[in-house]
Amino acid sequence: MNSLPLLPRSPYAVPASFLVALSLLATGCAPKGGGAGGFQMPPTPVEIAEVRPQTVRDQFRALGGIASVDQIEVVSELSASVAELPFDEGQALETGGLIARLDDREFAAESQRAEAQRDQAKANFDRAQKLVETNAISQQGMDDARTALKVAEANAALAKARFDKTRIRAPFPGLAGRRRVSRGAYLSSGDVITDLARVDEMKVTFAAPERYSSQLKVGVPVDVTTPAFPDDHFPGRIRVVDPVIDPQTRTVQLVARIPNTSRKLRPGMSANVSVTFSERTGALVVPDEAVFAEGNQSFVFVVTDSNSVDRTPVRLGTRDSMQVEILEGLKAGQRVVRAGHQKLYPGAKVAPVGAGGPGGPAAGGGK
Repeated sequence: MNSLPLLPRSPYAVPASFLVALSLLATGCAPKGGGAGGFQMPPTPVEIAEVRPQTVRDQFRALGGIASVDQIEVVSELSASVAELPFDEGQALETGGLIARLDDREFAAESQRAEAQRDQAKANFDRAQKLVETNAISQQGMDDARTALKVAEANAALAKARFDKTRIRAPFPGLAGRRRVSRGAYLSSGDVITDLARVDEMKVTFAAPERYSSQLKVGVPVDVTTPAFPDDHFPGRIRVVDPVIDPQTRTVQLVARIPNTSRKLRPGMSANVSVTFSERTGALVVPDEAVFAEGNQSFVFVVTDSNSVDRTPVRLGTRDSMQVEILEGLKAGQRVVRAGHQKLYPGAKVAPVGAGGPGGPAAGGGK
């Protein structure tokens, strides 16, 4: 009986049992849809926001300083002692309100003497006029009497002005500051008595980049907030646009006027200033983090009714740190991925977990 020759055993031979096991494993891991019991990637959890229309403003923001429209140091123009300080620190004063009265005895006496000399000169002039009619006095004598009267009147006016300066009054309405002197103190000319600041209207000084110079005009509205009153907004308008751009910083200096009827704003406060160039109602906005870029094109992931995503190109408008205006590519009511889009791809399934967009909370799920 002839037998077949035995072939040499290959070192790369694979046992049949291993091939059978590999085949069964591959069959069990087939994707779902090709057979029952298949594997499917779970949806990716994402935060979403709804596209809603809002009012969008073209603005720029700057940090400024608040100062009084009128603010002075009240000083004495005379050298005299303080007789009276009839104001309270922090008191609201009207125009003409008495701040200080100086010792006026010397100045009152000078004024009275000057008035007496004026009256005497006036009497001499009146007599000279009667005498000149009868040629009892020369024309030279008449001229001397007229000159003496004018000098006496000027001296009386000067003495009266000096006497009036012993009453130091508020030149405009405002708040008095702290007292710098006490009653009985001797003041030299120029010594400070107190401060006076007008606070019913304030000015805010700030700077803007030169690229906005063509849009910055007198009358442009501004909105001011301050750390002292973070929930209060103080509207105003630009009143001064510096005609010269700073060559070092390339900025233009601006001054806005802010009504301050509540007197909350005080000189020296810092101010957060928002300048509005234009305003558009009904603009579509999405959260800033929902937009991503590839090259020169911006995209968002739109969530469909079946909770899959489409990568949608968009054209952007005004943008800030919170939201961005969408000029083209989206419609009101659509849902976009706000956070979690880094791992997404077109057609990927998502599980919305809910978030708030610029217009408010978004729907948390789909159909």
